Amino acid sequence: MTVSATTSMAARLSSREDYAGLLDKYDTWLFDCDGVLWQGDKVIDGATDVLQLLRHHKKSVLFVTNNATKSRKNYKKKFDSLGVEAHVDEIFGSAYAAAVYISSVMKLPKDKKVYVIGMSGLEEELDEEGIAHIGGTDPEDNTLGSFSLATWTPDPSVGAVVCGLDTSVNYTKLSKAFNYLTRNPGCRFLVTNEDSTYPTADGLLPGAGTVSAPLRYALGQDPTAVGKPNRTMLDCIRANVAPAARGVGDAKRGHGVNVRLPSPADRHDFDPKRTIMVGDRLNTDIEFGQVGGLSTLLVLTGITKESEITGPNVSPTVPDYVTGSIGDLRALLS
Repeated sequence: MTVSATTSMAARLSSREDYAGLLDKYDTWLFDCDGVLWQGDKVIDGATDVLQLLRHHKKSVLFVTNNATKSRKNYKKKFDSLGVEAHVDEIFGSAYAAAVYISSVMKLPKDKKVYVIGMSGLEEELDEEGIAHIGGTDPEDNTLGSFSLATWTPDPSVGAVVCGLDTSVNYTKLSKAFNYLTRNPGCRFLVTNEDSTYPTADGLLPGAGTVSAPLRYALGQDPTAVGKPNRTMLDCIRANVAPAARGVGDAKRGHGVNVRLPSPADRHDFDPKRTIMVGDRLNTDIEFGQVGGLSTLLVLTGITKESEITGPNVSPTVPDYVTGSIGDLRALLS
């Protein structure tokens, strides 16, 4: 493969031979979605062609997103609306991973509930796992106004608070979550992901990490993060995870948390040495691949900019490969 170095390790892909070498080397392709396959509701030019090319060559294609606003089933609807082929069992989101973590690693008792700061996608994944929950999209928690402890009766059965991206986050939700975490003995603090920003077709918006930030500050406590770059997401995909959780392990970044897979249809057997993670963000997608022992391909159509991999303030996280857009792989069609 003829490549030019962008840093001491990353390699810039540019020729048809470069992309042919990549196609030959990797059998399983994991894709982030926002900023890689689409921006908002606009598909990245050439993305669908490249996915079809990979499927034509019998490659396994999986979609791994930190977006927790949609369930896997509703994410499938977005793929369909954009004309991108995907199947539910190929889609893995941080909302799904959080629900599996709560049911399989935490083993939340059936008489306990989760207080949700998040949107319907997170609630739907909790429902799929049979986890009772309150908050979230409940109209009672989605009204503006003051919050008073004197008029609120906390639910003693809440055993965890989970935060995802919530475009209706307010003081009431934060206050209830804070009180559950400080009043209910053993109540766990979880976040679907810690993304600082969220890419849209018109630019960046605050991400899920900003939703949980006030609670982290008030509590003086870091939550257990489930989404990329943590291993929990990868353990939800890997086929060699046992039917029951083998152990909790260290939930901090870089350490695996073994979780059960809900059904055989969700299992994907792959060799990490022949697997590549394609993403647009260094501190989630690329680190996620590196933590899992996967190769990594950075595209520049989302969060990460050229200056972060070539400038004076270059990031310490270095991908294996760099290309401008996933659409560049269309060179293989010529």
